[in-house]
Amino acid sequence: MKRILEKFARVLFTGSGFVTSIVILLIIGFLFTEGAGLFRQPTVEEGYVLAVHRSNPIEELTAEELKGLFDNDIVNWNELGGADVAVETFRLEEAERYFTEAELGAHYENAGTAIAGLVASRPGMIAFVPETLVADNDSVRLVGARTITPGEVFAGSEWFPTATPAPLFGMWPLLAGTLWVSLFAILFALPFGLSVSIYMSEVASERVRGILKPIIELLNGIPSVVYGFFGLIVIVPLLQRGFGLPVGESGLAGSIVLAIMALPTIITVAEDAMRSCPRALREASLALGATRWQTIYRVVIPASASGITSGVVLGIGRAVGETMAVLMVTGNAAIIPHSILEPLRTIPATIAAELGEAPAGGAHYQALFLLGVMLFFITLAINLCVEYISAMNRTKNS
Repeated sequence: MKRILEKFARVLFTGSGFVTSIVILLIIGFLFTEGAGLFRQPTVEEGYVLAVHRSNPIEELTAEELKGLFDNDIVNWNELGGADVAVETFRLEEAERYFTEAELGAHYENAGTAIAGLVASRPGMIAFVPETLVADNDSVRLVGARTITPGEVFAGSEWFPTATPAPLFGMWPLLAGTLWVSLFAILFALPFGLSVSIYMSEVASERVRGILKPIIELLNGIPSVVYGFFGLIVIVPLLQRGFGLPVGESGLAGSIVLAIMALPTIITVAEDAMRSCPRALREASLALGATRWQTIYRVVIPASASGITSGVVLGIGRAVGETMAVLMVTGNAAIIPHSILEPLRTIPATIAAELGEAPAGGAHYQALFLLGVMLFFITLAINLCVEYISAMNRTKNS
């Protein structure tokens, strides 16, 4: 009977591990497939085209150039290598400014001919209209459609997925915001976490340690939204008054909240690493005449460096992947931050805020999955660092 139970348990555990591995691989494959689909999407919004005068030599336009044209930042075609002609833009919702209801038709049945005639009569005009209106009209020329390129995505400086006629999926502001907040969070959390772990491991009595350790570990169980509310109600107003900011929601607020959230991980792992330092090392240091504090920072900390580093890296992982608390206190401005006091937006916060509004299968939807791929690689790099440090620690202790 015992052998049967052992065999059943072995099969159960093996099957569970196999199924879990397959599910993880399927999730990763789905994530990569959806994210890579962004580079097959056209720059211009699907179902629409850009019509220009037949004499216009421009063959292709990037998303940033289109934004400049329709936002009136580019006012002459010679700025894009075309003729010296002023730029005029046209959108379908502006049709009533140029045509009467009779000219358009009761159901817009004459709109295509009217718009094509308008563009054909104005050399500087570019019209953003549905493809069905002007696709077969020979009096205008359509600017060639191109697909979104990796350079526009990974090196782009603007995230504006709802822009028309061409959405902007520049991910650099989101990546910079994520790394910026995480870096300052660790800079804040590391000295405090290391100080508390040293106190608990080397200074505090067993009674004090028995009280503090469960309390610190309990902080890991507090929902992130509670930390977000605390930051929104307490930290944000303090920063706004202390630094004279127009709004307190900033990268600094996010960093402080993330530092508080990372502290339990850093303290717990670092304290366990220091308590694992061999007692013989402490006694040898004291026997040679070193003081208690000299023993701590010259013997215990160097001997526990691998474990302390692992705690710091795990704390970074907590900070990088956090969503709700950061979403509530950083201001959610998708711009490249030049100061920690400016509002910013992180990758997890962007995914959480926009995924519910993105049409399934569209460019915006796939761009959010691509952000998930980037976050996956960041987390993978952090985990590999932890494994490398742990392997070094095992080799050193063996």
